[in-house]
Amino acid sequence: MPAPATPIRLGAPTPYITSHGSKVARLHMYDWIVLVLLAVVDGVLNIIEPFHRFVGSEMMTDLRYPMKDNTVPFWSVPIIGIIGPMLIITAIYFKRRNVYDLHHAILGLLFSVLITAILTDAIKDGVGRPRPDFFWRCFPDGKPDYNNFTTGAICHGKASVIKEGHKSFPSGHTSWSFAGLGFLSWYLAGKIKVFDRKGHVAKLCIVLSPLLLAALVAVSRVDDYWHHWQDVCTGGLLGLTVASTCYLQFFPLPSDENGLWPHAYFRHILEPEGENQVQRTSMSHRNSFQNGSFHGPDAVEMRSTSQALDSMEAGRRQTMTGY
Repeated sequence: MPAPATPIRLGAPTPYITSHGSKVARLHMYDWIVLVLLAVVDGVLNIIEPFHRFVGSEMMTDLRYPMKDNTVPFWSVPIIGIIGPMLIITAIYFKRRNVYDLHHAILGLLFSVLITAILTDAIKDGVGRPRPDFFWRCFPDGKPDYNNFTTGAICHGKASVIKEGHKSFPSGHTSWSFAGLGFLSWYLAGKIKVFDRKGHVAKLCIVLSPLLLAALVAVSRVDDYWHHWQDVCTGGLLGLTVASTCYLQFFPLPSDENGLWPHAYFRHILEPEGENQVQRTSMSHRNSFQNGSFHGPDAVEMRSTSQALDSMEAGRRQTMTGY
């Protein structure tokens, strides 16, 4: 008897960047295209002129805070909300070696920040709320000028400074920070299994650390008199909501049994690439059998059985001829 064939073991290959990176990127090509379009839309929103809300002489009482430099400069916000989380996500990839996790985490992070940016800037342009230091933006020399009939402010400051002065609500620094760092908090919660019911409070401290940093950025916006407290509260809520939505689009809940990896990775396990090879091999065998050229142990047995049947048929014909 022929030796039994070695059983075929199906398993998902380890998804490295070199082996699966291009495949994962191709599957989400349209997502990356949408990201580029979102960036373009946000650029347009920053160029257009915001709504210039009416500011009367009596309203200036609450808008006379001094103009100050940013404690957290604008250029540092992408570093805090995007580059920092991306470095942590990349470090986890080198530890765990899962390109699905790397790709989906970065994609979700970028979607979180860009969607938040568009919503923030669209609301800024539509609302046109003056900043707390609007008086000095409107009258840099300290000499106010109002319309005699409407009492509306007649600004004579620099146009770009006045334009920026009508973008108080909501806070962009705050929404960007909570969008990026909020996503990172979700991501870390899934990676360290903070909700495993083992009572490790240290894990919770790690998860809350990014949110604390985002909150400090928000506080700085009020301290610098660039925003009212309502602006930063709304910006934080907006960024955290978008971050949560984007994270759950790609990952299970951190409390879920499979909360460690993205949804796509588990589909990769259930439908490994090896199945394609098995299907191709099966089709090849089927075609070979139909063409009469099937090879292998089973083919030997089938060929022997066929020869025996031919011999039996020939003997039967001889017997019938003898009669």
